[in-house]
Amino acid sequence: MKQLLLITILSFVSITNAQEKTSLSLKDAIKYALENKAEAKKAKLEIEKGEYQIQEIRSRALPQISANGSLNYNPILQTTVIDGSAFGAPGTTIQAAFGQKWNSTAGLSLTQALFDQAVFTGLRAAKSTREFYQINNQLTEEQVIERVANNYYQVYVLRQKLALVESNLKTTTKVRDIVKGQFDNGLAKKIDLDRMTVNLSNINTQKQQIINSVQLQENALKFYIGMPIDAQIDIPQSEFEVTPAAFSETPNVANRSEYLLLKKQEELLVLQKKSVIAGYYPTLSLSASYNYIGQGPEVPWFAKPSNGVYWSDFSSIGLNLKVPIFTGFGTKAKVNQADVELRTVQEDIKDAQLSLDLDYKNAKTQIENSIITLQNQKENMRLADEILKNINNNYLQGLASLTDLLDAENASTEAQNNYTAAILDYKLAEIKLIKSKGELKTLINN
Repeated sequence: MKQLLLITILSFVSITNAQEKTSLSLKDAIKYALENKAEAKKAKLEIEKGEYQIQEIRSRALPQISANGSLNYNPILQTTVIDGSAFGAPGTTIQAAFGQKWNSTAGLSLTQALFDQAVFTGLRAAKSTREFYQINNQLTEEQVIERVANNYYQVYVLRQKLALVESNLKTTTKVRDIVKGQFDNGLAKKIDLDRMTVNLSNINTQKQQIINSVQLQENALKFYIGMPIDAQIDIPQSEFEVTPAAFSETPNVANRSEYLLLKKQEELLVLQKKSVIAGYYPTLSLSASYNYIGQGPEVPWFAKPSNGVYWSDFSSIGLNLKVPIFTGFGTKAKVNQADVELRTVQEDIKDAQLSLDLDYKNAKTQIENSIITLQNQKENMRLADEILKNINNNYLQGLASLTDLLDAENASTEAQNNYTAAILDYKLAEIKLIKSKGELKTLINN
């Protein structure tokens, strides 16, 4: 029994150790998301769907061939009244029934559009349709990249905060042990020991809260990249070097996927309007058919002339011209609707130009302010750490009070947290700036 328990424990330890952490750079996270996240996969499926839609449009310009067949039973044949003079009985009328009780037809028919403005316009729209889905896929990928990058940096900041609180916990534990030693030797008051114990408890609580936040944020990141939630990840420290951002004149919004998508939509709506206007044009098509018919007093299938069933073939070839004259103003209404849709997207394009320019201006301002804040917080953190070291030495030498030491610790912790928050603000602003320049894909190439 003991051996079985030992084997079970060793097996569990082996499985736990086998689940090693995966080092996940930002580039790796983005590539993983583009290959595994549902949005990215669905955007690629939209491209595939677009190809089939293009094939459907093109099919309208190709010959349409169909087979047909029928079997009819006429229990009562229609009679026709004719002049009896044709049969040598002038002045009389004859009521005659034509046809057979059974008839069956089988044949092939073909139609080919020779002139149809709507079909020709649809063919011109095929290329634009393909490009529309390609741009939409690019926009979806950029949205995935932005979301992954933002969550990636948030995980980093929380891990930095966890590292800081663990460092503070070690320092505070050492000070608490010193105070306890002094109290045991009658050199410190109980209230001082109690204050250190409360402070240590608060840091432990803060640590647990951050551990929980890290877990939740990591789970969110793994969800956004399509990674199993149970996977263990590690984010390299080198990913977060702060480098000066590259500023330029206001970028050309024509490079932004959002703008390109609207322009392509405008192009498609122009073609859609032309397709509706094509309703005013005549259409010309070629039709041809070849059929075989069997008639007789019984089911024609497999029957012979000896049974009174006779088979014969017939065919036709024709041109079909359709000239629209009056449609009750329906075509005009459709043209007006298409025109409204076109003007609506044109207004969206104008608004998008302003919005994208605003994005760049705001991103540029935000990152400039973030750099200043980051520099200030870095200096504050350095000063707070230096003050803490001095007061800690003075406290050990009896030259500073415990209150001074606790205040210095709190100030140092606050400065460290402010610095990590400033890093997050900077990295998020950097993502916005890169997005506003239409360069999110560079996060994969760097």
